[in-house]
Amino acid sequence: MAQKPFALYAIFSVFFTFSLFSTTSSHSPVPEASNSIATTLVLDVKASLKQAHQILSVDPHTLRPFEQEEHVQSVDPKNSSSSGSFSLLLYPTDALVNTQHKDYKSLVLSRLERDKVRVKYINAKLDLDLINNEKKSMIRQESVSTPISSGRSIGTGGYVSRIGVGNPVKEFYMIMDTGSDINWLQCKPCYDCYKQKDPVFDPILSSSYKQVTCRSQLCKMLQGPSCMVGSCPYKVLYGDGSYTKGDFVTETVSFGNSGALRNIVLGCGHTNRGLWDGAAGLVGLGGGPLSLTSQIKASSFSYCLVDLNSVQSSSLEFNSERPSDSVTTPLLKNSQDRTFYYVGITGISVGGKLLSIPQSIFQLEESGNGGVIVDSGTVITRLRTEAYESLRDEFKKQAQQLPSTSGEALFDTCYDLSEETTVEVPTVSFHFSSGKSLTLPGNNILVPLDSTGKFCFAFAPMSSSLSIIGSLQQQGMRVSFDLVNSVIGFSPNKC
Repeated sequence: MAQKPFALYAIFSVFFTFSLFSTTSSHSPVPEASNSIATTLVLDVKASLKQAHQILSVDPHTLRPFEQEEHVQSVDPKNSSSSGSFSLLLYPTDALVNTQHKDYKSLVLSRLERDKVRVKYINAKLDLDLINNEKKSMIRQESVSTPISSGRSIGTGGYVSRIGVGNPVKEFYMIMDTGSDINWLQCKPCYDCYKQKDPVFDPILSSSYKQVTCRSQLCKMLQGPSCMVGSCPYKVLYGDGSYTKGDFVTETVSFGNSGALRNIVLGCGHTNRGLWDGAAGLVGLGGGPLSLTSQIKASSFSYCLVDLNSVQSSSLEFNSERPSDSVTTPLLKNSQDRTFYYVGITGISVGGKLLSIPQSIFQLEESGNGGVIVDSGTVITRLRTEAYESLRDEFKKQAQQLPSTSGEALFDTCYDLSEETTVEVPTVSFHFSSGKSLTLPGNNILVPLDSTGKFCFAFAPMSSSLSIIGSLQQQGMRVSFDLVNSVIGFSPNKC
């Protein structure tokens, strides 16, 4: 019998809109700036501030309810692959809880603090992998979308999905993260658990719950030879000191109307520390063998990140076709780390002017150092200091008509647009190793720091050799990961 295809539709909130422009070059890997690329774009100041005002009043009860269907597909992570396309319902994490911030600026500053923690940890994880490429010790390192930064709820810049676990199905909000591999959720008995929106999962009530044994190949993938007898334990540490630990298990995971998958490996956490904005756990979309994408042997996945400050929606899709108008470039592999998704960047231009940045600044070295990753959990794009300063200086030069003001937090370049309705800003374009270019609109270049009109240049310097394309610069387009052909595509307005 033919397997029933999955049809998945997910919900995000819209943050900013992207536009894409493609150029080609037959003589040089770095495209020359041309008249086909716009030199300025319009930033709608009024619309951005309106969204900033409304974010603190997001009502979690407006989320689409979980729906269930009895169709179940069996998946053997060792030798079976899923067919057809499917997707997950997705929501911005801010929609889960009522924020405790007194104003929008407080929310933004909290997001930026979280962002610094994530970037610091990504660097630490990659440094660790260079030392120990095995990644099979009892204590594993992971990246996280929403690390703790205080005792109150913070904005994370991340996204969550409404996912069902067990049989009968219980639904949970779980964080979706391209920078993580291991899937996990809080489980009873809860020896030490943080507060989540949904009741904690009770494995005793699920007929499909099964512990992974120490002798299984799945446990060896996680532990190496350190686990000898009994059930397979796991422990995931995050960069801010938060963690989850418990039993490695297999369970049935459901996707609303799209059906369910059996034998998905995840961590059943009995001791969990950290503030996860009410989410029950995390789903890893990274490139490692234990991520959801690897377990279901997905040929591809794609998402469209929409505005964290709005109530609009979009989708996360698996095994669907890449839009025909996508600007594509190869996905690069880091021999020392399988989690992150790397792309080749050969240059950056501002207002159509190609910056004098050595290509080596963005190069992924054979040793595993350097390179550029595309990450859904990092909000603000980070560039190596030399590249950032060149970008910032040229932007300031071309934006001299904008009234400047003092920098703050991660941002050293800000403008007072409180008296403006719309303004023109110089474009910022990434040039890929494929010879194609991606041009960002004004809304993804300058972002509001507060709700009164202070906008800042939405990039930051990176002291390490790594660069990161953050979620803010991805928002408003469909980002497609072709895992079979190792290609990433960017397509506008496919949310």
